[in-house]
Amino acid sequence: MNFKEIGRKILGIRTEEEITAQAKKTPKEKVIEFFKSLGFALIAALFIITFFVQNTRIPTGSMENTILVGDFVIVNKFIYGSSSPRYIPFTEVALPYFTIPGYREPEPGDIVVFEFPGDREELVPKELNVNYVKRLIGMPGDTLQIIDRVAYVNGKEFPVPPYVHYALPYSKPAERGEDYIYPAGASWNEDNYGPYVVPKAGMTVPLTLENIMQWRTFIDREHGGRVVDVRSGVITIKGTPVNSYTVKKDYYFMMGDNRNDSYDSRFWGPVSRDAVVGSAFLVLFSWDREIPFFNIFKLLGSVRLERIMMILE
Repeated sequence: MNFKEIGRKILGIRTEEEITAQAKKTPKEKVIEFFKSLGFALIAALFIITFFVQNTRIPTGSMENTILVGDFVIVNKFIYGSSSPRYIPFTEVALPYFTIPGYREPEPGDIVVFEFPGDREELVPKELNVNYVKRLIGMPGDTLQIIDRVAYVNGKEFPVPPYVHYALPYSKPAERGEDYIYPAGASWNEDNYGPYVVPKAGMTVPLTLENIMQWRTFIDREHGGRVVDVRSGVITIKGTPVNSYTVKKDYYFMMGDNRNDSYDSRFWGPVSRDAVVGSAFLVLFSWDREIPFFNIFKLLGSVRLERIMMILE
């Protein structure tokens, strides 16, 4: 079967010969043919969802007002290089997977969909296969700093997103450090953060007793297990004494456009390149998800017509 024939089957287009042959089939043959066509359509849809695009529903307001709660967003999975399924559908059972090359790498300002790496001190997240949507702020090797809610990358102000949102009219004082900020022990807060160097493959980090708690979970995640230990003032990785660590992967720093209400890299750290799923680029549909489904008329009345087929930027 060539690509032309596959396209005709997906679109339901039949030739005159196929229409005549279909009319001569018995009811049993027609039922079998129906289920064959249905199976072919499902396989084609699964292939498209796996490697090219998928729809994702936005459950939180962390990207407001760029993306609203209740938006159904189309994700371009091919742009950065898609992968085969990483989990058995509807489960958290991991699968071996392979990736195919994309046509470009993630860039600053992209709205990126990625697998949530877990809370600050978690080796793996409590729930696997959970995708987040944020804006890419820092590239591998970049030095990022936030001063009074203004983001700077390598000393230059990062372009402000068109629909950036601040829920609070003021910034937290720089001297007010928060215990929940990433990395552990940093005396920063979400409005005054850094300077922080985004990890890059090949970057060597000196390890000391003063900074090991900031790097411990990061290193453990790269090794896929608890490998860092500190005993009698000696830092070890897999039992070997060390005084430095070489980063294995490239990472990105992600932030939500709703700067006061976004759970992002400021709280749980950078995102590895292999956790990137794709780029959110289009709002397919939008309505108020807070309205119960049984209230169908009110739900339909909440449809945001102005957001349907809106390109994200």
